[in-house]
Amino acid sequence: MDGGDVSTEGKVTCASWIKRPENAHLVVIGKSSGTCSSVEIFSFNAETTSLSPSPKATYMFEEGGDPVRIAVHPSGDDFVCSTTTGCKLFELYGHEDNIKFVRKEFPLQDVGPQKCMAFSVDGSKLATGGVDGHFRLFEWPTMRIIVDEPKAHMSFRDMDFSLDSEFLASTSTDGAARIWNTGDGVPVTLTRNSDENIELCRFSKDATKPFLFTTVQKGNKTLIAVWDITTWKKIGHKSLLKKPASIMSMSLDGKYLALGSKDGDVCVVEVKKMEISSLHKRMHLGTNITSLEFCPSERVALTTSSQWGAMVTKLNVPADWKEWQIYLLLLGLFLASAILFYVFFENSESFWNFPDLSSRPKIETLHGDPTSDEQWSSFGPVDL
Repeated sequence: MDGGDVSTEGKVTCASWIKRPENAHLVVIGKSSGTCSSVEIFSFNAETTSLSPSPKATYMFEEGGDPVRIAVHPSGDDFVCSTTTGCKLFELYGHEDNIKFVRKEFPLQDVGPQKCMAFSVDGSKLATGGVDGHFRLFEWPTMRIIVDEPKAHMSFRDMDFSLDSEFLASTSTDGAARIWNTGDGVPVTLTRNSDENIELCRFSKDATKPFLFTTVQKGNKTLIAVWDITTWKKIGHKSLLKKPASIMSMSLDGKYLALGSKDGDVCVVEVKKMEISSLHKRMHLGTNITSLEFCPSERVALTTSSQWGAMVTKLNVPADWKEWQIYLLLLGLFLASAILFYVFFENSESFWNFPDLSSRPKIETLHGDPTSDEQWSSFGPVDL
C-alpha cells in the first residue's frame, strides 16, 4: 500500500483537506490529549504521497475542549472545528512555507459538540448537526440563521449538500433521513422499511446524474441505495462493501464514491458503473475509520482512526488525464490526420490531381495546313 501517516502525540479525532492554489494542499488534523488538545496543519507532498513530518502551524486549546469534527470552506481560507464544548472558527493566511492561522470570534462557540458540519459547494451556507439532534443552517459569512430546528433528529449521524447547494441531506442515529430545502428550510423525510436504517449520505457531484447515495443497514446486510432527487424515490440498491460502513465520501469530480468500514477497510466505487474499482483491506487494521476524504486534485484518500492516527493513501484507480496530456493527444491526432491526408493525396486519383499537359499529344487545328496534299486526299476530283 502506497501511503504515508503522521506520528503525533495525542489521539487523532478528525482531519480534513484544505484546498490551496496550485495544488499545494494542506491537511488539518484535530487531536485530543489529556493535557491540552490541538489542531495542527501539515503540508502534502503529491510525489511521495505523504504529509510533512512535523506540523506547519499549531493551535493549542488552552481553554479546554477536544476536537470532534472539522469543516473547511471551499475557498480554503477558513475552517470550523467542532469541539466537545462548541465550535471554533479559524482563518488561514500566508503560503505553504509560512502558513499561519488565527482564531476568530464565532457565534457557535457554546453550542456543544456538533457531530456533523458541512459547507455548501458554493460556500454560501454552513450547516451543523448536534449530538443533541439540533439542526442549524446559516448563510456564510453573515451567519444569518436560515433554519434552527432543535429536534431535527434524535442525534445526527451524517450530512451532505447537493452540488447546486439547493438541498441538504441528513441522517440520524435512529436510522431516519431527511432532506432540507436550503432556501426555505422545509424538510422531506425519506421513506424506509421498518427493518432498515439509513446511516450515511452523499449527493452525486458530476452534474449529470442528480442522485443521492445512502448506506442502508438491513439486519447484517449493508446496501448502497440510490435516490432520485426530483422525486425522492429510491430507484435501486446494491451490495458492495459487504460489511457495516462507518464513513462515506464522494470525490469532487463525482467519479468515485468511497466507503470506510468499522474494521479498517476502504472500498472505492466507480459511480458510473456502480462497481468496486479498488479495495484497500486493513488500511486501519481492526479499527473504526472516523474520517475519509478525497484529495481535491489527486486520487489520494485521507483517513483517520483513533488507533492508527491520520494516513494518506494513493488509491488503486485509473489516473485522470492531465491537461498537458490532453493537449499532447490532440496534437498527435492532428499530426496523424495531416500525414494520412498527404499519403492519400499522393496516391489517389482525386479531383485535384490535374493531368500534366506537357505530356499530351498536340491537337491539330480544324483547317490544317492548306498546302498539304493529305488534306484533300480523301475527296475525289471537283467537277466544275
